[in-house]
Amino acid sequence: MEELAEKAGITVRTLRFYRERKLIPPPRREGRIAWYDDTHLARLRTISALLERGHTLNGIAELAEAFDHGRDVGELLGLGEPTEETPVRLSPEELADVFAGQATGENLAAALDLGYLGTDGGEIVHVSRRLLDVSAALVREGIPLADVLTAARRVREHTEALAELFTTLVLTEDRTPDDLQRLRPLAKSVVEAELSMAMDRRLRKHRDPRGGGRDARPEERDEAAQSS
Repeated sequence: MEELAEKAGITVRTLRFYRERKLIPPPRREGRIAWYDDTHLARLRTISALLERGHTLNGIAELAEAFDHGRDVGELLGLGEPTEETPVRLSPEELADVFAGQATGENLAAALDLGYLGTDGGEIVHVSRRLLDVSAALVREGIPLADVLTAARRVREHTEALAELFTTLVLTEDRTPDDLQRLRPLAKSVVEAELSMAMDRRLRKHRDPRGGGRDARPEERDEAAQSS
């Protein structure tokens, strides 16, 4: 304990306090000897960095609990299953900076439950660079991270249904999963095009609640009919 405290730049008393608050995982014990490793040191340095950024110990405790009960990187990435997404490794303090202080224990637990985040020792792994960048951009636009994650859960439900629909369409008796992988870009193109057109319809609706500029009013339709 004394060696760990010295390397972390804190007092033994502070280290004991962190242990009591369960901010660090328990040591490995051999009889009366307690062994700490680099994972404990990384956690202590993370705590110090988060404190310097203005996070409270209660908030850090929530983050620590979420990390300790999250998925590991193997489960998150599917142990070699094919994916088009690029995982991202971050430290807890980097994650806090990405989301401008909104990486609370509750939000982190929601991201872990969605399968967005996993842990690998002292590091966090986000399953997708694209999802991380989009989520961070929405937060910078003023949308709360909690709302982004709630929307993500609904998107997940719809995309699972779309994936099942396309899988059923492709995997007939004479086709294999290799064919499904080969035709995967077609499914993405359909979904992207349909989403684009759906957004067009929403934009027209919100710009002109009376009909988006496409449907004429009744009197205008009558005049058009007479002139024709």
